[in-house]
Amino acid sequence: MIRKSNRERRPDRLSTYFYQERGILAGITLTGILYNAGLTAGPYFEGQLTLCLMAVLAGEKSGIDMIKLAGVYLIIILIVQGARCLKRFGVRRFANDTARSMRRVLYRNLVYQNPAVLSADEAGSLMTKAISDVDACAEGMRKFTTEVFDTGVVMIAYLGMLMAYDLRLTLLACVFAPLAALLAQKLKHPITRSASAYKNSVSQLNTMTLDRVSNALTYRVFGCENQRDQALGDQLAVVEKNAVVSSAWENAMQPLYNIIAMAGVVFVLLRGAQNVLGVGWAAWDLAAFTTYLACFSRLALKSSHAAKLFNAVQKAKVSWQRIQPQLQPVEIPDSTLPPTAGPAELKLEDLSFAYPHQPPLFEHVSFQVHAGQIIGITGPLACGKSTLGRLLLGELPYAGSLRINGLEIAQLNSAQISHLVGYLGHAPQLLSDTIEENIQLGEDLDCAPWLKLTALEEEVAAMPEGLKTQIGAQGTRLSGGQQARLALARTLARPRPVWVLDDPFSAVDPATEDEILRNLRELGKDRIILLISHRLAHFTQFDQVLWLENGTARIADPATMMAENPAYARLVQTQQKKAGDDDEK
Repeated sequence: MIRKSNRERRPDRLSTYFYQERGILAGITLTGILYNAGLTAGPYFEGQLTLCLMAVLAGEKSGIDMIKLAGVYLIIILIVQGARCLKRFGVRRFANDTARSMRRVLYRNLVYQNPAVLSADEAGSLMTKAISDVDACAEGMRKFTTEVFDTGVVMIAYLGMLMAYDLRLTLLACVFAPLAALLAQKLKHPITRSASAYKNSVSQLNTMTLDRVSNALTYRVFGCENQRDQALGDQLAVVEKNAVVSSAWENAMQPLYNIIAMAGVVFVLLRGAQNVLGVGWAAWDLAAFTTYLACFSRLALKSSHAAKLFNAVQKAKVSWQRIQPQLQPVEIPDSTLPPTAGPAELKLEDLSFAYPHQPPLFEHVSFQVHAGQIIGITGPLACGKSTLGRLLLGELPYAGSLRINGLEIAQLNSAQISHLVGYLGHAPQLLSDTIEENIQLGEDLDCAPWLKLTALEEEVAAMPEGLKTQIGAQGTRLSGGQQARLALARTLARPRPVWVLDDPFSAVDPATEDEILRNLRELGKDRIILLISHRLAHFTQFDQVLWLENGTARIADPATMMAENPAYARLVQTQQKKAGDDDEK
């Protein structure tokens, strides 16, 4: 959700981030001008110290004069370096704040964007954008802000100082500096290409790494570990190669920039010597020559840095282009959230859905459900059971009407839907945190009633740390049944008019399932529960059964469904027979 002030804010525009940090940038400007303008004092005092030393050696001045001059130089250097310290702190603060702002917007947009939009990007690419590209972009902005003063302001100061000493010599000696910048401009395209290739290869490596970790067991079972490890190693080699090429284009050219910019020193030595001898374009003493040579050397060095900065900005531009689409404003309209209390009603009219370029998964589905009812949803594999549950979350577009308490799901935003629908997917998504935090999610909730409702209370109490028990990544320290019940407790702890429970008892024993269903019946007196499952042992206790098959849907009470739907009846009888055989064993 992007909040806007009176002034229009666009997180997909770089100017927004400069405006946000305008206070810090003002301080950077003051200290930057003081520091970089003060740098011209260095060459001046170096020349004066040289001249004073010669006068001391000649007996024209005393050592006290030398010490006084050095003292003044030291005080000025301290002031200048103090300004430099403040400027560098401000620039680093600006970069850190900018990176944090970009990452906050990026993360928020990734959360609120439609999953279908995000599916165009692989997980590894999103990780790279959220971490590497944001840092690279912020670093490019930092370098730009730094060099505006460390290069731009100081070059103007040095150039003005050189012109004051000898205008014609300055114009002649500085003719080479623009050539370094011109070369940097010519290298823009190879630098951009190499940086883009490196970023893309890193994204692919991240995706492959996530796949290797997530599907480690599958690869082990089917004997594909060596193949996947080899592919991962090959991709790592590609990343390393692209990193070298990208770094070479950005950094290896710096010595060449220095040589080109310093070529004018030949004219400084020749014409400067003539000035000292009194036969040049200006009349110099040794101090003037020393000051001019030092000032020119620093100017040439700064001009070569400007060329390098241009290359660094081109590299950062690649990162900005990658993350800019994910920084587009994703707004959730401000609206009154629908009430979660009161009797619930779910109504489907002529509901149809099809994935792109696929035949309809189901169509013309119509039925109505009232508060207090538990609806069992089942059918053959890939018949659309889980998809129907996702439609209630507003994740997928549909045809027809899908209303909860008279509100059309397609017309609601995610915040409104979250107040109408509680959802538990068939794969519990647990935090790598404590049992308590997995239920509370940062809210002040009493966990005990929900642990009791899901028959998890005694098991948690028996754990050494109780509610403070760390469950590991995705709940790996819990059994499958404990994971499912913990996720269910988290869902039920937030009452909603409609609860969608997708296969919540797949890893739960029948006795525990009986207990939880009794609790659900009591808890859901003024709510609607849609329970998606292949396990039909308890479907006889439900109010209605929804059967999906071959794009059609049929809803009836359990007895009628058994009598009139042979496929459903066979499935129930098969499971009952298997359960009886297991009991005999």
